Amino acid sequence: MVYAMTSYTRFTVAKSSPSLWRVTFDNPPINLIDAVMMKELLALLTEIERDKRVGVVLFDSADPDFFLAHYDIAGDPADLEGVETTPGRHPFTDLHIRLSKSPAVTISAIRGRARGAGSEFVLATDIRFASRERAILGQFEVGVGAAPGGGALNRLPGLVGRARAFEILVGGQDFDGELAERYGYVNRAIPDEQFVEFVDAFAQRVSRFDLLALADIKRFVNAASLPADLPLGAEIDAFWQAADRPAFPALHSQAFEAGYSQRGPVELNLGEFVGTILADPDTYSTR
Repeated sequence: MVYAMTSYTRFTVAKSSPSLWRVTFDNPPINLIDAVMMKELLALLTEIERDKRVGVVLFDSADPDFFLAHYDIAGDPADLEGVETTPGRHPFTDLHIRLSKSPAVTISAIRGRARGAGSEFVLATDIRFASRERAILGQFEVGVGAAPGGGALNRLPGLVGRARAFEILVGGQDFDGELAERYGYVNRAIPDEQFVEFVDAFAQRVSRFDLLALADIKRFVNAASLPADLPLGAEIDAFWQAADRPAFPALHSQAFEAGYSQRGPVELNLGEFVGTILADPDTYSTR
């Protein structure tokens, strides 16, 4: 039963109860994180922060193949100008910091692909459940000439360990639900036929608990585990510095020509694809 719906353009918010909200991403063709989605997610976080009754926010996707594909690098950065954020923070960084520190317990129900910025979004949520057969996660940015900019560099080592963080970040490959669970990338991988029932039951269970008790748990666990805000801001700065280097546009040009950001084989198999493209050696920067 849904007692209220909130309509945004990139997702819907179904309020099953005052304490349980479900956010369903729906931004065809592949659920790219664009400027509009970022603005709307920041507005959603403000809504959550102001409503003192929200205990759990569950994020899922209307697209079984794509949870959140990645950042829309072809979008105009000017579209984010004027967005109200914490002073000095890029909206992308502000989104993930506020998401992690939200008073509600946040859960990602990952079916389909969550790569790049999509992976970083789920890393910023409190709990990650993955469909064993349908979930795919990865940080492919190294294959297009950059390090991730949305928190993966600071969050992954604490979750999976230093060596496995390097494997994810420098390999740029896809991780299915089973391997992601084994590494600690997600909490657990659940057989797809049981996935919706399991996640719904867990979210409903948590939403019935005392809100102050949930808030205390978040406050202390956050204090013990979240990365500092400053290094998270440095990540996005490094990403945009990489975008100004010659290799970045050269690699992205090849990717777009092949079908990047479009629904098709490249996006379905992006972790494999980025290992097949190479910039001209003359475009590589030296340390």
